[in-house]
Amino acid sequence: MILGNKVKRIRELKNYSQKYLADRMDISQAAYSKLESGETKISDEKLSQIAEILEVKPEDIREFDSQKYFNSFNNVTGDKNGSFIIEIEDTELIKKLYEDKITLLEELMSQQKKELEKYRSKYGEL
Repeated sequence: MILGNKVKRIRELKNYSQKYLADRMDISQAAYSKLESGETKISDEKLSQIAEILEVKPEDIREFDSQKYFNSFNNVTGDKNGSFIIEIEDTELIKKLYEDKITLLEELMSQQKKELEKYRSKYGEL
């Protein structure tokens, strides 16, 4: 996964908009979008700035693993059998977190379907 995609996934998990990050970085939303899409290379300085806004370490972005981050983001810890236990008592909050994740996954699937259709229209069926 390219670095920009990793930034995008973390930004979405944090429920931040591109405009929010762009404003915090003092750049245009279009310029920020190019960082996420890979059109513009993310320098170490920009990565540090993004990481600070997202409240993660730059290395967390570089080594992003969606499952690992999901567990960390939702205060999940592993037990000795490798099972995961959510340490949140508020069931409404847990429900909201899962609904947000489902919505995000549905949006990602929709984007992937659009990309597939673009590919098919350009190159034909696989």
